Amino acid sequence: MSELRPEISTGRRFNPIWVIPVVAVIIGLYMVIHTKLTEGPEITIEFNTAEGLEAGKTKLRYRDVDVGLVESVSLSDSMDKVLVTAKMDKAAEDMLREDTRFWVVRARVGAGAISGLGTLLSGAYLQLDPGSGPRSKKNEYQGLEVPPLTPADAPGVRLTLHSEEASSLSAGDPILYNGYKVGRIEGVVFDVAQKVLNYDVFVDAPYNDLVTTSTRFWNVSGVSVDASASGINVTTGSLETILLGGVAFGDLPGLPPGEKVESGTSYKLNASYQALAEDPFQHGIYYVAEFEQSLRGLKPGAPVEYRGIQVGRVERILMTELVNMREAGQGKPIPVLIYLEPARFGLPDSEQSVDGMRQSIATGVKGGMRASLQTGSLLTGALYINIDVYKDLPVATVGEFSGYPVMPTIPSGLGRLEQQLGSLLDKFNALPLEPMVANANTALATLDGTLASLTATMTSLQLILDKEGTKALPSELNQTLAELRKALSAISPDSAVGQSISNSVFELNRTLRNLEELTRTLSEKPNSLVFPTDVPADPIPEARPQ
Repeated sequence: MSELRPEISTGRRFNPIWVIPVVAVIIGLYMVIHTKLTEGPEITIEFNTAEGLEAGKTKLRYRDVDVGLVESVSLSDSMDKVLVTAKMDKAAEDMLREDTRFWVVRARVGAGAISGLGTLLSGAYLQLDPGSGPRSKKNEYQGLEVPPLTPADAPGVRLTLHSEEASSLSAGDPILYNGYKVGRIEGVVFDVAQKVLNYDVFVDAPYNDLVTTSTRFWNVSGVSVDASASGINVTTGSLETILLGGVAFGDLPGLPPGEKVESGTSYKLNASYQALAEDPFQHGIYYVAEFEQSLRGLKPGAPVEYRGIQVGRVERILMTELVNMREAGQGKPIPVLIYLEPARFGLPDSEQSVDGMRQSIATGVKGGMRASLQTGSLLTGALYINIDVYKDLPVATVGEFSGYPVMPTIPSGLGRLEQQLGSLLDKFNALPLEPMVANANTALATLDGTLASLTATMTSLQLILDKEGTKALPSELNQTLAELRKALSAISPDSAVGQSISNSVFELNRTLRNLEELTRTLSEKPNSLVFPTDVPADPIPEARPQ
């Protein structure tokens, strides 16, 4: 019987059992790669509160379509904010832009509207608004506590209205044009640095074409009552604006037509249409005028005029700034802040006109432009500021005070009179009075002697005039003049004496002519007195008769 021996093979064979783990690894890698390629981005949204939000349940929606899910809700490191982490679908990745907005949709009841009632059954959810900005790769966003009233991509124009006084306006109040609703207030923010209220406003298309650079906005909330001598005028808006508030806009008569504006343009919100009519301009420039005289009677709102034409108003007296500079007790001039509006000169109500006014004032100050205080009413003592150009003033330039340009000033009224009187006294004190007084005393002494001599002369003359002979002198002189007239009448040309004198004068003239002829003859022929002047011709003998 043969012995059985095992056959030992040194070759390696493939074991089918390894197919299962290899397939599992391949499937796992596929799933990992597929998940990485198909999963959307993970974002973090910051809110003040997590009311209604639950991890793994709260949806992220856009137009009622689920585009993501909240994965976690946690507190920030400072414990004052809530961080909501959400995973978005891959298809919604393009919705993440620079201006993408997120807010929580929950049931809200307000004065203007009621929204989110459907969340009472389904629960709150996150709403996404992709906006219209460029795509962004950032994964952290600031959530909105109040839902926006207008989609980011809605056609229209977004504006900002600013006001220094609070009113009854709130988000959701209407924007009206001729009483028709064309937009809404989206939000109200108080700027602590500027101390103004900013209203975010949206005007729907196509009504946004009505908003131009000449457009003005005013508050139409409630009821406005204006009582005057002509009667009582009551102005109201619609019932909605009476109860909730609203803003109206339009173009004022007299203003030139403006150009269409773009989103981001800022306007002033006027308290009423009456206030707007009193101050219809939007662009202006601030200046400071420093005065060394009393400001009693100068109030905020007082007019600033240029040769009788109002060009602005007084804003306030900058005493706080002067005190902060520790110069209030050193006799420094008191600064007054004024606001000038170039549109009051008929210029366009624009920033270009403001720049032109700034250059004109800088040039005018070098030529003598100054601000001064004037009395507006003698009864109330109210003051206003007048700007004018004065000649023969020292050259000056625009200065600076607390960040504002400074316009030079000159005293006016009693202050200017005091300055002129002081200047006159200074010149008087500079005169050499002692030599002048000594010379004046000498001149007065000489004048006294002259007056004494003149007095003595006048006394002697009076004595002569008082004599009887002097008094008879006029009658004797009159008698002499009468006799002289009589004598002159006797030798008139018509009298005999006059004719005799005329004949004598004629004969005398003839004699003088003969004497002149004789003198001429003797000068030419001295021997004419001895020899005759004419020699007789020789006689011609008569001829003998033949």
